[in-house]
Amino acid sequence: MSDMQQIIAVTTLVCLIAGGAGAMALSGLRGRSTMVLVVVASLVPLVAVSLAVFVNVQRMFISTHDSTVVLVALGLAGLIGVLLSLVLGRQVAAGSTALVDSLRTLGDGGVPGPDASRGASVSSELSDLWRELDTTRTRLAASEQRERALERSRRELVAFMSHDLRTPLAGLRALAEGLEDKVIEPEPALRQMRQTVTRLDGLVGDLFELSRVSSSEARSPNDTALVSLVEVAHDVVGELEQHAQQREVDLRLQTHGDDDRLAVTGNGDELTRLIGNLVGNAVRHTAPGGSVVVRAERSPDGRTQLSVLDECGGIAEPDLHRVFEAGWRADPERSGDDAGAGLGLAIAKGIVESHAGSISVMNVEGGCCFEVALPAAERVS
Repeated sequence: MSDMQQIIAVTTLVCLIAGGAGAMALSGLRGRSTMVLVVVASLVPLVAVSLAVFVNVQRMFISTHDSTVVLVALGLAGLIGVLLSLVLGRQVAAGSTALVDSLRTLGDGGVPGPDASRGASVSSELSDLWRELDTTRTRLAASEQRERALERSRRELVAFMSHDLRTPLAGLRALAEGLEDKVIEPEPALRQMRQTVTRLDGLVGDLFELSRVSSSEARSPNDTALVSLVEVAHDVVGELEQHAQQREVDLRLQTHGDDDRLAVTGNGDELTRLIGNLVGNAVRHTAPGGSVVVRAERSPDGRTQLSVLDECGGIAEPDLHRVFEAGWRADPERSGDDAGAGLGLAIAKGIVESHAGSISVMNVEGGCCFEVALPAAERVS
């Protein structure tokens, strides 16, 4: 066997022995600190190289001067490797510890950035993980805020509906007792009972409709067809015109030229209910002598837009974001037939979203403006 072959064989044997010992050491240290594992993993190749060089230097019978130089250089390189592994191990361990501490505060809105965690400089991977955790924290906070808003809306809705159902039921009971005791006339009592039952049926229908448009199955409307938004708005205005006259409210529809009939693809009944809810709400909250204007037009981005402007006096700025919540009312003290159940705008929002549109509200001079934008379809022939 030549000298070169002997050197290769000895080097391979020493490295295999050192590598096996290192693997056994890492296995025995499983579960220990990251710094310890990094130091051990860094020392194993250094020890392997040092032993291989030392053994080969002894076998090569080089001069004491040359072997001393080699061993000193090897020792210094090993020392540098140990120090660097300690520094790296401390950085990784500090970053990991800070990350664990941040995870503990994730549910409380924590997760500070890496620069704020004990001054530890972390790797780009840990920095990316920190950013992902911060994004997750933001999403959790937003989700929690939405959940609280939904819970608040649910409580208000239950309170309002309980009141709105209890009042007519109490009236029905009083009428029934009066009829039973024969202290009231049957004909007017029956007429009032029929009106009360009609109102109760409307409340239950609103609840059912809200549940339907809010469910995941209702994200796309059924029985879709090309619908002229102008024609639907014209029909709704015609149906509510008498009610508006009774309230001394000027209700009118405005369209711009012969801009086709503003066709959309959707469910005609749902779109009729959408516009009816918006216009009816505007008429109900506009004082006598005021006006409600319904505008149908093409928006600058090519969508079909419907606007309902009223003279209700406006909505308080803190309440603008709550307008479409189920059960919300501008005046919680209002009740009776004229107050509504507080579900109309929530149902309108659900219908718009199921038609891939958007709905918004803003205060204007003297009142507010509801805007609905729906994807335009081909012209209705």
